[in-house]
Amino acid sequence: MGVLSSEWIKLRSVRSTHLILALGVSAVLLGYALAMMAAGMYDDAPPEQRLSARIADLEEVVVIVPQLCIGILGTLAITSEYASGMIRTSLTIVPRRWPMLAAKSTVVGALGLITGATAVFGTYAVTRWVLGDRFSGAYSGAFADRLPLLIAISVSVPVFALLGLGLGALLRSSAGAIAIIVGLVYVIPMIIGNIPEPWSERLGSVMIGALPREITGDTITTSVYGSLLPPAVAAAVLVAYAALPLLAAAWLMRRRNA
Repeated sequence: MGVLSSEWIKLRSVRSTHLILALGVSAVLLGYALAMMAAGMYDDAPPEQRLSARIADLEEVVVIVPQLCIGILGTLAITSEYASGMIRTSLTIVPRRWPMLAAKSTVVGALGLITGATAVFGTYAVTRWVLGDRFSGAYSGAFADRLPLLIAISVSVPVFALLGLGLGALLRSSAGAIAIIVGLVYVIPMIIGNIPEPWSERLGSVMIGALPREITGDTITTSVYGSLLPPAVAAAVLVAYAALPLLAAAWLMRRRNA
């Protein structure tokens, strides 16, 4: 508990943490702006176009913002100590590597879960309020029907926190770890979307963006992602994104100097 408390103090005492968390939660404002724009376009469209008009789930669109922000936060939680030399002090006080890494994982994971849930559920709430029964009632259905997907999308955010922490511990480089996270969020999905079938579907099915819908058993029809994995396998892949870099980092930290 002492190690956990110290890691919490380290993270909350840095101004960049508050800025990153605020930026992550601001995804709700982006969702509101997109919903308002969509509502205006729908109201201005002729009746025959309204019948066929569809809208993407905006929670899945804006979650990219907290995913990226929390991934960066997880990276900085460890790389900033290597950059400043503070890691030597940390490991002098806590000589065993894994308790420190576990405490960092708990803190950044908890912040990621809170930020993700706030952004995802907040976006759903404002979008439902703005759109009403537009777009064939896409946001007027029962909340319970959407709840499993909202939870799965929210959980993907702390996965990025742990992924960033693991990559930061492995690479000891903020730039390198953040580049990989940005690639997972933006670059690789676009590349996969242009690969010929069936590899586009196969590779797209194991991307983080595809896993929430696969976990809930939904089929993806209009996305660069695939939907081949059954729910249990998709959940295991999501856990692996967070666990494998951390396990590799714990193993490597025990074998090299600070």
